[in-house]
Amino acid sequence: MRQRFLAAAAVALAISGVALAQVPRAPVTVFTASDVFRLESASNPQISPDGKLVAYVRVSGDIMADRFRRSIWVVDETGANHWPLAQGKGNYSSPVWSPDGKSIAYIASEDGSSEVRTFDMASRRSASVGRVAAGAQNLAWSPDGKTLAFESFVKETGPRAAPLPPKPEGAQWAEPAKVYDTINYRSDGEGLVETGYTQIFVLPVDGGTPRQLTYAERNHDGRLSFSPDGKTLLFSANAEDDWEYNPQNSDLYSLDVASGALKRLTTRVGPDDGPAMSPNGKLIAYTGFDEKNLSYQVTDLYVANADGSNPRLLTANFDRDVASPQWAGDGAIWFRYEEQGLTKLARIAPTGGKITTVATDLMGAAVDRPYSGGEFSVNRAGRYAATVGDSARPSDVAIFNGTKATTLTNLNADVFTGKQIPSAELLTTPSSFDQRPVEAWVVKPPNFDPSKRYPMLLEIHGGPHTAYGPAFAAEAQMYAGAGYVVVYSNPRGSTSYGGEFGNLIHHNYPSQDYDDLMSVTDAVIAKYSIDTTKLFVTGGSGGGVLTAWIVGTNNRFAAAMVQKPVINWTSHVLSADGGVFYARYWFGEKPWEPGAQARYWARSPLSKVGNVKTPTAVLVGEEDNRTPHTEAEQYYQALQIQKVPTELILIPGASHNIAGRPTGLIAKTNNTLAWFARYGGPPVPDPVTGRAP
Repeated sequence: MRQRFLAAAAVALAISGVALAQVPRAPVTVFTASDVFRLESASNPQISPDGKLVAYVRVSGDIMADRFRRSIWVVDETGANHWPLAQGKGNYSSPVWSPDGKSIAYIASEDGSSEVRTFDMASRRSASVGRVAAGAQNLAWSPDGKTLAFESFVKETGPRAAPLPPKPEGAQWAEPAKVYDTINYRSDGEGLVETGYTQIFVLPVDGGTPRQLTYAERNHDGRLSFSPDGKTLLFSANAEDDWEYNPQNSDLYSLDVASGALKRLTTRVGPDDGPAMSPNGKLIAYTGFDEKNLSYQVTDLYVANADGSNPRLLTANFDRDVASPQWAGDGAIWFRYEEQGLTKLARIAPTGGKITTVATDLMGAAVDRPYSGGEFSVNRAGRYAATVGDSARPSDVAIFNGTKATTLTNLNADVFTGKQIPSAELLTTPSSFDQRPVEAWVVKPPNFDPSKRYPMLLEIHGGPHTAYGPAFAAEAQMYAGAGYVVVYSNPRGSTSYGGEFGNLIHHNYPSQDYDDLMSVTDAVIAKYSIDTTKLFVTGGSGGGVLTAWIVGTNNRFAAAMVQKPVINWTSHVLSADGGVFYARYWFGEKPWEPGAQARYWARSPLSKVGNVKTPTAVLVGEEDNRTPHTEAEQYYQALQIQKVPTELILIPGASHNIAGRPTGLIAKTNNTLAWFARYGGPPVPDPVTGRAP
């Protein structure tokens, strides 16, 4: 009897299991936290010499390793033939076509080691050319196809700690003291830095030992460009006396590949960067500006003779930052620029004249926040490839015929199918301070119903000299998916609006950028269905500064999340990497100079903490060296003393780029949502289904 019952039960369970398996799950229709691991984006598109193929770096989330992995893929001009060149558990980057288009050189980093490899297009096989213990960057192929140049860090002997007594056999002592004698002794993302410098190497394409060409105790970094005969390399470096105390100065140099002899080509005060030699070897295109000690200066495009003589400014009346100049034959220089939050591509003749914009929707590979960006490459015939996208789609690869684009990839089709990914809507409003127009973008919740009232979330960019735009942002999508109307903007001080707009906060930050942000908030309330009792504000880095400034100035927000902020400008200058830069350009004085301390304090959000009534949490990476965690902890402690509701959220292992790991991006966003939910915001959605608990 018992056996018959068990058998019947087993049959019943089997039948019910089939029935349950056939019950369809409700589809996930919004972007969720778990989708972060599935996102992909394209970067560094390299068009082949014949213009028929594009090699690019594909950035993908790895849920097992909690990393964004980089692989190299190749796609043809139709998009139909799309295949991986190098992928796996490591990272693969910097694809560079050989001059004849038959091979691609790239950098492979696996299991803690790096090497330069070449991939033969005919056999579709890779070969190791040379190992590079400290990694490689800025790979360049000589015009004759026989040599590869790159840069790599070379460790030097630094100052030594005082000796200890002999250690007994088997004793377990603490590590010896670490001694530093330079101003740049640590760096965000690296921590305490080893003593050494980035040097230039060459390597035979057939394989062998890299040959070091530079030895000076200076960093030789940035783009490398060969002369047409392959005998000379051009590069940019901050290599003159007192270089550590002049962080924006750099010059162009030529390097004789055979002898290692160096020649300085430019001498002005200010940056000269990104040299690219024309195919005929007669001219150099590069970017830079004349130093005026402003917190922001527009970067211009220049050309000079091959020996550095007769430099000419090509973009004197352009008033937009120029980046990544590249030659298309000898008759045109192509470059990237940003305008009103959009990244565009343009060209100009080496003699100057009309600037022709050829593409307007370039998109960077970052997926966390909506920063402007994008990359491109152009061949000698003027055919080009670029990374493109919009606010509802991360970057893909496109190839262009004239100004007509053909998008070759659709990297997130599997993630977005069946989901509502709201686009960002442009909103322009006059600032209450001076009526100057301020641009913002609004991302509404999926299934937005104007008859309902929604909470609003103001998200503020960092920098402050950077720009947001209509770019895909996982954080904005997650906030909107939770039920917020999300707004982000470019207040004064943002780039892509010209030098005058960027310098409205010169030696005056924070200031009227606050008024711009409040004007944007008022404009969103006026246009959209907003519950004014449920306004929330957050931002990171420079946005963290402004978030703390806002809650120290008014009480209109229900809650705030201050992310990786500067709270006390004096302690920041004396503890962050790059402190010499902030003192020189953002204040124009050292904090101990007469009267300076009052000015440092007046611009520190800590000076306003006595006014804060808004529940305000603080979030920072434990290994942040750009805005050190001690800044966030000062603010947290001050809020505790003031008895303001607060929390301190530390992200273990995270540098300033908290979103550098998928879980960091999710932790940043979901902890912000959780804090806001305590003060009237929507609950944190389920990380898989996106539904409210």
